[in-house]
Amino acid sequence: MNAKKILKGSLTAVLAASMLAGCSSSAASSTAAATSTPEDEKLTATITVWGPQEDQAEENGNWLKKETEAFAAEHPNWTLTFKYGTCSEGDALKTVTTDVAAAADVYMFANDQIGSLVDAKAIAKLGGTTLEQIKSSNSDAVVNTVTYDGGVYGVPFTGNTWFVYYNKKVISDTDAKSLDTMMSKGVVAMPLNNGWYNASFYVANGATFFGEDGQDEQAGIKLGDNASEATDYLIDAVDSGKLINDADGKGLAGLKDGSISAIFSGSWDYKNVCDALGKENVGIAALPTAKIGGSDKQLKSFAGSKAIAANPNCKNPEVAVALAAYLGSAKAQQDHYDLRNIIPTDTTLDVSKDILASAQSETMNNTSILQPSWKGMNNWFTPAQNFGDAILNGEITKANSAEQTTALETQVNTAAVK
Repeated sequence: MNAKKILKGSLTAVLAASMLAGCSSSAASSTAAATSTPEDEKLTATITVWGPQEDQAEENGNWLKKETEAFAAEHPNWTLTFKYGTCSEGDALKTVTTDVAAAADVYMFANDQIGSLVDAKAIAKLGGTTLEQIKSSNSDAVVNTVTYDGGVYGVPFTGNTWFVYYNKKVISDTDAKSLDTMMSKGVVAMPLNNGWYNASFYVANGATFFGEDGQDEQAGIKLGDNASEATDYLIDAVDSGKLINDADGKGLAGLKDGSISAIFSGSWDYKNVCDALGKENVGIAALPTAKIGGSDKQLKSFAGSKAIAANPNCKNPEVAVALAAYLGSAKAQQDHYDLRNIIPTDTTLDVSKDILASAQSETMNNTSILQPSWKGMNNWFTPAQNFGDAILNGEITKANSAEQTTALETQVNTAAVK
């Protein structure tokens, strides 16, 4: 979508009515936002943009510079100078909130940080045609990833979830539908002490994270009446030696030397997996089932997104919102895909022939749950890491799994629910 069309007739609605209503922008910024006519009015500004190093590397085509320069060309009445900084999506919360006023005008972030960014008044709530762009060009599942407490924050540009990569010389496409079958054929690696991954076994067995749809903050994290069945499954799988912890590159190294037949990871590892196995041997699929409590249960990952945010404290919020919308537009997403194989969320882009895109899409739509953006979600990850370590170290056994699993639920909810 043309950036000028995004702005036309919507700037007042986006900024004055919705964005600035929930932020700490100055009165001067609020007035400027409400009265600007950016298509006609000349403007000179320096815009600071933060993104991951990979998006600024010349060997990757320097996507960030390419898109910001294209954005400037679409606004001949705006004289724009861009300053770039390096900040990964995962580090955005920590980096931006160190000094919100001095942070970038526009930055990239992972959606699970929204709750904390809103509380820090570091992210703009979007409306007008920017919101229309987001809703019209993304699936409901993707829109939900940037929705928090009824508002939409950030322009999504790629899904953020994980699935299974496997060696097709060892594991067939049918085998990949069952974790137990994959383990019968070879060794499988997963980051078992990472709460982003080990939660999948509990969700498969009925756990909920902030309600069935992830939107009920007061519901907290409920591992379910039979949660210890998932713990027992992990204990047995680890004890068998067929499911190992993927840490320090062990999974990719094992794929390369043949000691490991499958790993669980996301789109960011596609090139690494192809390098390890040879592209012709790479299989990719949505999450498999696992025989938990005596029956096959569908593992489900957390599904989120990576998105572009505008900082409501910046000097030129009209430019920041327009640039965020442009960086999340179909054109910019297509370039991102062409340069770095970043799978787009924009449904107008056809990547159906890409097996990586298909696996990510199937996972997002069928074998995942929404990764909640509530601040309480942060209380899951450290206890889940410690719990995974305790399973790996043999401290949690079938003799104490019920007690330890109950203690885990109590721990994560003590601070998770207000």
